[in-house]
Amino acid sequence: MYSEEIEKLIKYAIVDGKVSSKERKILLRKAAELGIAKDEFEMVLDARIYEVNNQNKNVEKGSSGHQKQPVKSAKCPNCQAVIDSYSTTCSYCNHSIVGRASNSSIQHLFVLLTKAESKRRQSSGSFLSSLGNFYAKALIIGPNKIDREKMEIISSFPIPTTKADILEFISLAYPKAKQSGNCFTRYADKNKLHNEFALVWKNKCRQIVMKAKFSMKNDPETLNEVLYYAKKLGID
Repeated sequence: MYSEEIEKLIKYAIVDGKVSSKERKILLRKAAELGIAKDEFEMVLDARIYEVNNQNKNVEKGSSGHQKQPVKSAKCPNCQAVIDSYSTTCSYCNHSIVGRASNSSIQHLFVLLTKAESKRRQSSGSFLSSLGNFYAKALIIGPNKIDREKMEIISSFPIPTTKADILEFISLAYPKAKQSGNCFTRYADKNKLHNEFALVWKNKCRQIVMKAKFSMKNDPETLNEVLYYAKKLGID
């Protein structure tokens, strides 16, 4: 609809279904530079945000009770100014926000995945479950119910919001997002399921990278760490 440059900025800003005040100002300034009417652009932007949130809600409905938590703003511990949740440096006093309490989001994600995996162990002894797994492998129909549930949990899990969580998440997700095997062996039984999960992990890493590119412009050191993993995963 618009130029590739502003479409890319919009995509980075709305990846989590939320546009901060800082992001909206950047988008409006770019739209003005390109001669786009403010009212028209805001209408389009709000429609895009609605679409992303609608898609996220549809994903959440199928993720077995896993609820996506809204991202909140925070206060700078130095000057008490309200800052965007993704900020790693206060734009008012340049204070580094590394001390903000971390919710260790990827650890919480691993807890949810472990709970989902426990369902497999509980049902593994049943005859119907064993029969279903036998036919699933025989017909090569893809991930089973538990694996699909775990993929949905990863896909719908909220993007981390603190500097510590962002770096921890992408560093721990990186090995899971890497494909195993080569062009001849990636579809072998020992690699196939891992590689199907790797695509889901890579998409989650891509969301983090997109958000970081937009929200960490004032923290090049942290952004470069994120981009290091992006490059290794082939994420532009």
